[in-house]
Amino acid sequence: MDKITGFFTRLRNRHFFILDTLAFLCIPVIALAIRMDGEIDPSRFGLGLVSTIFIFSIIKLSIFYFSGMYQRYWRYASVDELAFITVLTGIAIALQTLAFIFLYHIQFLPIQDLPRSVPLIDGLVSLLYVGGIRFSVRVAERAQEKAARYGGSRALIIGAGKAGVSLVSEMQRNPEQGYIPVGLIDDDRKKSNLQVRGIHIEGNRYKIPDVIKRLKVDKVIIAMPSASGKEIREIHELCRMTGVPVSTLPSIFEIINGQVRIENIREVSIEDLLRREPIKTDIAKVAQFINGKKILVTGAGGSIGSEICRQILQFSPSKLMLLGHGENTIFDIQQELLTMARLYYRKNGEEGFIPDIQSFIADIRSESRLKLLFDTFQPDIIFHAAAHKHVPMMESNIPEAISNNIYGTRNLLFLASRYNVEHFVNISTDKAVNPSSFMGVSKRLAEIMVMQAANRTGKKYVCVRFGNVLGSSGSVIPIFKNQIKYGGPVTVTHPDVKRYFMTIPEAVQLVLQSSVIGAGGEIFVLDMGNPIRITDLAKDLIRLSGLRVDKDIKIEYTGLRPGEKLFEELFISGEEYVPTEHEKILIARNASQIIPNDLDDTIDDLFTAAQRNNEKVVREILHKMVPEFSQNSVNGYPMEHKYKKRIKAKN
Repeated sequence: MDKITGFFTRLRNRHFFILDTLAFLCIPVIALAIRMDGEIDPSRFGLGLVSTIFIFSIIKLSIFYFSGMYQRYWRYASVDELAFITVLTGIAIALQTLAFIFLYHIQFLPIQDLPRSVPLIDGLVSLLYVGGIRFSVRVAERAQEKAARYGGSRALIIGAGKAGVSLVSEMQRNPEQGYIPVGLIDDDRKKSNLQVRGIHIEGNRYKIPDVIKRLKVDKVIIAMPSASGKEIREIHELCRMTGVPVSTLPSIFEIINGQVRIENIREVSIEDLLRREPIKTDIAKVAQFINGKKILVTGAGGSIGSEICRQILQFSPSKLMLLGHGENTIFDIQQELLTMARLYYRKNGEEGFIPDIQSFIADIRSESRLKLLFDTFQPDIIFHAAAHKHVPMMESNIPEAISNNIYGTRNLLFLASRYNVEHFVNISTDKAVNPSSFMGVSKRLAEIMVMQAANRTGKKYVCVRFGNVLGSSGSVIPIFKNQIKYGGPVTVTHPDVKRYFMTIPEAVQLVLQSSVIGAGGEIFVLDMGNPIRITDLAKDLIRLSGLRVDKDIKIEYTGLRPGEKLFEELFISGEEYVPTEHEKILIARNASQIIPNDLDDTIDDLFTAAQRNNEKVVREILHKMVPEFSQNSVNGYPMEHKYKKRIKAKN
């Protein structure tokens, strides 16, 4: 048996061509034998049968060759290949029948004695042969997969959709990876008690504990890339009660080209528990926007900037320039992008092509360095993600927040206008709304400057405003993970503090969609969903680490830090928000009308004060330019020591 399966799995297209040729020489004889019940008179049918064999073989081999039949990988043959074979055989039957009728009537060849049903019977027998010999490779492959199933973890797959079935298929083809699929779980009642690739669908998620016990499951894998965070959370909790480790496939944002691989499997993360419904993106418009353009990304080594680079790379920009201040992060993202690009172009038949991905180390406050960059690169589109973003740190480094976030943005806008850059997309933050910190007010002024530049140039300069992104450098999640790693406690500023959260890929996807929609002078506000209590986030992370809240790891409340709010906001009083063509993007349509008359002169004064480290003057100017800036209170609570005491007393 092993020799037989081994023979079929070694068949290649050159072997199929030889076998097809031999078979097609015999099939007309078989067709005639079927029609005549095995009684073939050589003297009557001989010459006509030879002519038919020659003509039919030429027709079928020509159709198969020029249609690409001998360029397919039959080891992974599926329904698509079966349909392909059926269509080609149907074409062959039609051409054979036409040729037979034509020759029959002109009496050019001696085929008058042959039954006129021979072309049809020949085609049907050919279909059985061609399909059978091709799919024998797949059958042999499956036989070897079953024979190779020894050792490894007994895996229960949650989700019998496309991703789940692909994962089961991968596991069966690659048993050396250490997984044996033993069951599937799916909430769709129509799938209950059915089988997929020999694996039984056991029922819905509420049967997970019983199935784990009955099938002696070693590992649970959630194969639902489009599932919401609520679903992932519920499934994870059901599995956690059994003590069996749980892994997952990433969200659809993270799976490249939609291909599911065993290597994609990873531990369940906090990002999975906070997943939302997949975003509907107009890929065609984004591709048209990016394709063939020279793109400059500032802050390209940061969390948002690097993800912008990853996502726009798939839309084939003519050049991509990575601008950053830190050489290590820029080097890392450039190497990653080059590797991604090589894999992408290799897959698309462009082996050896290396995209033009360049890097430029500079501080955006250096106008001379930026001028050199614009002279040499001359970008078509700028994504401005460079910024100082850590609120408490900027409270004690005010001149840095001002000079980088405000003056650096001004430099970029000035050169973008001078070099006739058509699109400028500024990445903003919810902390710019009614700011209570120097980081927030600096980003608010950056928004105002972009609106001013849009008015002056008539170009498509826009801002995209959103909240916190999960997993970004310096964000709360890496801090919590590190605290858990060292045994706690996990420190939270206040039990009621809430923040908006979005995954980095999701945020960037919406940034790209906003850049397509923008006509110039707008602030786009992303739908961040519902705000999340930081305390709940901390508890989830503790549980995901396999530990118990307040038993293994304690949570301590430390009080809000300078510049922090109890909750963040996304909307500014006076801005008019209207829906856009995208359900998760709002637009402040009058944002470009809220611009101080003396903005340029005031920015000069502000930068001068920052250079001299004159924080008193900086504060005065900021309060004048952004009246809603209120550093001394946090959502109505005074920022003082008494407040911190009140927090501790409450808990």
